Amino acid sequence: MNNFVYEQHSSRVIFGVGTFDRLPEEIAQLGLKRALVLSSPGQRHLADEAAKRLGVATAGIHAEAVMHVPIETAHAARETARRLGADCAVAIGGGSTIGLGKAVALDSGLPVVAVPTTYSGSEMTPIYGLTEQGVKRTGRDRKVLPRVVIYDPMLTLALPAKVAGPSGMNALAHCVEALYAENANPITSLMAAEGIRALTRALPAVVKTPQNVEARADALYGAWLAGSALGTVAMGIHHKLCHTLGGTFNLPHAEVHTVILPHAVRYNRNAVPEAMRIIAASLDAPDAAQAIFDLAKSIGAPLTLQEIGMPLDGLDRAAKLATESPYYNPRPVEYVGVRQLLEDAYYGRRPG
Repeated sequence: MNNFVYEQHSSRVIFGVGTFDRLPEEIAQLGLKRALVLSSPGQRHLADEAAKRLGVATAGIHAEAVMHVPIETAHAARETARRLGADCAVAIGGGSTIGLGKAVALDSGLPVVAVPTTYSGSEMTPIYGLTEQGVKRTGRDRKVLPRVVIYDPMLTLALPAKVAGPSGMNALAHCVEALYAENANPITSLMAAEGIRALTRALPAVVKTPQNVEARADALYGAWLAGSALGTVAMGIHHKLCHTLGGTFNLPHAEVHTVILPHAVRYNRNAVPEAMRIIAASLDAPDAAQAIFDLAKSIGAPLTLQEIGMPLDGLDRAAKLATESPYYNPRPVEYVGVRQLLEDAYYGRRPG
């Protein structure tokens, strides 16, 4: 048995069909009375539904969340919370909205209640990200971890296949990197392996039969496991590249995770054979990198950086930024190898 350290971050999790209706009860149980409801502009209708349920416990609605949490957006939300006298934030939506809730909590200390409507898993981590002058920086702080997370599969039924697939691949990336993190441990590895199995089972069904509530619940279960795993360990080359590409080139968050993941796994293949064995077994396939690529292809997710807006002449800069201040990674993060990884991802080459 290897020595290890496991540090648990706890959120209260409410999981199941119809649990959205428990939002007022959960706010009251925390002793809170003035919730600022956060959403993206496109999900304002869900913010309205949350406010309707909260009634007099609603301080206001701030439907301005955008990808990668620009620092200006974070400042605006914090100011709105202060002006309205909010004592908590309810973040309803995907990773962008939950990220904005975390940014509010980071500055103000306000507790966050998260109601995820995608499969990113961000709601289960103390990890936050802020983008300033084209550079996305991440950090960890326990005070940004939502106090309560409400998972209601019914809120994901309207999520179109082109969004649901990449969102689930984003969660899959959390599971994968948790398995070969510097501080990996048996508990997070169990969560990560089960998360891969759940997502691999759920995503094809979610894409092919969008009204399949059971599949939607499986995908949320996988996302919960993914976030729980990544929230207790460090990130590697995959997340470093995605943060670089997203923050610097404003690429769509879930889609860039989808495209990069099989190539990041290929990059690390020989450095962590046991992790690769677990990933491949969880995917029920002989090779982890190829199986992830094939899964993305089977659900109609993007396979190339080119198709999600990455400029070819930006590959050199991205490789340079990622290797100048790398996260820990089991294989050394070197410019030549990373540049080749990015080129393979740009053209969507199936990992060899």
